[in-house]
Amino acid sequence: MNKWFKFFYIFLVLCLSSCLDETPKDQIPEAGIYDSANSLYVNAVASLYNYVGAHEEGEGLQGTCRGVYDYNTLTTDEAIMPIRGGNWYDGGLWKNMYDHTWTSTDTDLYNVWKYLYKVIVLSTKSLETIDQHKALLTARQLEEYKAEVRAVRAMFYYYAMDMFGRVPIVQSSTQNTADIQQSNRSEVFGYIVKELQATAPLLPNEHSNLQGNYYGRLTRPVAWFLLAKLSLNAEVYTDDNWTDEWRPQGKTIMLDVDGTRMNAWQACIHYCDLIANAGYELEPDYTKNFAVHNENSKENIFTIPLDKMLYTNEFHYLFRSRHYAHGGAYGGASENGTCATLHTMSVYGYNTASADKRLDMNFYTGRVVVDGNEVKLDDGTPLEYMPLAVEQNLTASKYIETAGARMKKYEVDRTAYSDGRMPDNDIVLYRYADVLLMKAEAKVRNGENGDGEMNEVRARVGMNPLAATLDNILDERLRELVWEGWRRHDMIRFGTYNKTYDIHTPSEADKKGYTIVFPIPEKVRELNKNIKQNAGY
Repeated sequence: MNKWFKFFYIFLVLCLSSCLDETPKDQIPEAGIYDSANSLYVNAVASLYNYVGAHEEGEGLQGTCRGVYDYNTLTTDEAIMPIRGGNWYDGGLWKNMYDHTWTSTDTDLYNVWKYLYKVIVLSTKSLETIDQHKALLTARQLEEYKAEVRAVRAMFYYYAMDMFGRVPIVQSSTQNTADIQQSNRSEVFGYIVKELQATAPLLPNEHSNLQGNYYGRLTRPVAWFLLAKLSLNAEVYTDDNWTDEWRPQGKTIMLDVDGTRMNAWQACIHYCDLIANAGYELEPDYTKNFAVHNENSKENIFTIPLDKMLYTNEFHYLFRSRHYAHGGAYGGASENGTCATLHTMSVYGYNTASADKRLDMNFYTGRVVVDGNEVKLDDGTPLEYMPLAVEQNLTASKYIETAGARMKKYEVDRTAYSDGRMPDNDIVLYRYADVLLMKAEAKVRNGENGDGEMNEVRARVGMNPLAATLDNILDERLRELVWEGWRRHDMIRFGTYNKTYDIHTPSEADKKGYTIVFPIPEKVRELNKNIKQNAGY
């Protein structure tokens, strides 16, 4: 079996991707693609960034629907996609997300697996391509090119491990299918940590969100962010039996960090400090991080570049959330779907005298005004969002169309294409406020005081200080990071994900504890009998 066939075969086994002709007649010969150091970088390294964002459903780390973001957001106490009469049932997809009643045969979960492993396998092939053409490179270039690809691959392994738990580690495109085995979650965790630790010193120490040569790339601070996130969640990720209500203790999970043994909490603090020392700081204006042309943010660490003239990446969340009339007032359309939960409104202090100041920055509530004019419904009455009228099924509610606070977090780009789905606001994946909150939490879990870090985040938006207890930190993470794709991680780490919350009643699966990971898609297991199902499914 030649190496190209093996590559596509392993890709098929893991992803069930459709195979193309290995030698299409219009294919550019490999010698013409890889004829210089620059062309090798463009085609074997930079090309991987095309998959961080996306325009197809189920793909991209954020921006589109039915993918990684939705499974990390619409399964939590943060946001919900209610059934609105004939809208937003979609075969029970959104209900199953909120109820935690997904199954191993769900097409959308399978598409997420395919997406993540597509990039993992393509990254592996890129490493082999770089080795094949290393004569084009200096020793330093060879080292740096491979480091960047390994870091990208490690990032995608991170999302795969987080969502599916026990996943295969595939490091060769010529690996025989029979040799592909699952690894325990703790093994995958260790592998990702070592890959990021090994590659970080070889990555550019540059701000990835700034336009220029490093724009949108996985630079050293991005790797540190992932290492901080891995360390903070180490109790979860090193637990290979997540249904027995016992976890390893963060103080006893030891990591080798730059030659020093640290526990998980100390490691998290260390990587947070490295990011701070790299020159990141909070933007004085919270909203600047999400503005049109937010490339100059001092806070954003890693973003998905959006430019309607240059990239095909899309951002659906504003479009998907706003009422039809609201989108029409901006000269486009909307889908009237996603809204905030009752729990989110409670944590923000909605309808109280002490409401958090980020409430109006992140949500549309009450009557909607665009360009100084009230937005009207078809019957002429003003459009008024009703944040406390949320139900899972609104079909019988008089607020069927208007229940729920809607997403406001990103500035509306009035020049956006595709009804607002192609704006010029880069999608924020990782930012410094999260770093401060991670550090506060790690310090508290390690028996230290995290007040300074948490209250730096609160002071930025004019909120009074609070004691950095774990409960307060969890709430602060919701207020600060709402709808940024982290809520599932947070709830699992705090032990609330499979409990009663908001209008969510624990499913039978929740009660058994196995819903903190998703099932391995059956189509994957059909193709590779070595892949075993996660416990409970």
